[in-house]
Amino acid sequence: MKIPFLLSLFAATMLTHIRANDPVVFVSAFKSEDEGAIHAYRFDSEHGRLKLLHRTTDIESPFFLSISPDGKFLYAIDAEQFGGDENEFVASYAIDRRNGKLNRLNRQSARGTASCYLDVDATGKTVVVANYSTGNVAALPVQEDGSLGPVAAFVQHSGTSVDPKRQTGPYAHSIVISPDNRFALAADLGIDKVLIYRLNTATAELTPNETQPFATMSPGSGPRHLTFHPNEKRVYVINELLNTVTFFDYASETGALTHRQDIATLPESFSGISHTADLKITPDGKLLYGTNRGHDSIAIFRIADDGRLSLVKIEPSLGKGPQNLLITSDGRWLLCANMPGNNIAVFAIDALTGGLTASGEPVHIPMPSCIRWLN
Repeated sequence: MKIPFLLSLFAATMLTHIRANDPVVFVSAFKSEDEGAIHAYRFDSEHGRLKLLHRTTDIESPFFLSISPDGKFLYAIDAEQFGGDENEFVASYAIDRRNGKLNRLNRQSARGTASCYLDVDATGKTVVVANYSTGNVAALPVQEDGSLGPVAAFVQHSGTSVDPKRQTGPYAHSIVISPDNRFALAADLGIDKVLIYRLNTATAELTPNETQPFATMSPGSGPRHLTFHPNEKRVYVINELLNTVTFFDYASETGALTHRQDIATLPESFSGISHTADLKITPDGKLLYGTNRGHDSIAIFRIADDGRLSLVKIEPSLGKGPQNLLITSDGRWLLCANMPGNNIAVFAIDALTGGLTASGEPVHIPMPSCIRWLN
């Protein structure tokens, strides 16, 4: 009679052990009403498996997420009507690390629509947001309890570029804070520029960089997302419309960008319609991965000592429309959110070749749009 009890106790002990040692992964489901939620998963770092812990449903169309450096707070786009006439919101949550539950603190206006990107500075005192449809960026101060104050800095972009359908005005698609916490770089798809702002985290202030206020991209490229190399001396930008990655040298003292390379993310033989979305670099700085939506694949690049990229291979993303990537902090795993494909695929990374090997079947989730890691 004691055996079932002992087995139950052993199982509970193992579950507690797994939860205590494996990280939490948050994934936004870009849907409205009951399907729109932020999913919290426990990630099995040994076998590359996801186990659902909790769904936070008090949010509409949570497109993008960001987590504070201390891991205590999560910030999410909260859009009652994504890209509509009314401004959207940035919501703040306190994180319960034990079970992935999120406790809503408050929300503030994003001062724009189709809000599509968030980042938190290294001190945890400022959250920046890019608003796609209205073509602007903003910064919000973070209070002591992790809640957000109203927008303290707002910058409206202006201009056009050569694509008559997609570049009739500014479309701010991302804003990323530099590793030294002194600058914020905003990729604007509509005007083919990466705009460079000085960041004052004490006041949540954004001001155009005097040394170089922007870097101009190739006409029609449509810069979407960008990332800094781990050595903090390079920036890589993935271009949605031309399906390329651009490599810049980055001068941390001045915030200046110097163009070095453009390289395609698609095979030369491909003649269909495809648009890139996201890019990530392994922690050792040796490999870069970028997503192709349409070709539905992940392009794998090797990063040379001088920062230049060479294409290694292009692997299927195991779902339609790969939207967002996450590489785990140990560099062993890559997670891919296939948004219209309604799944998350987990891949083991071959550290030598960069190749990807699927870890089981993809996990179903409606419209996954952003993946964030709580280590």
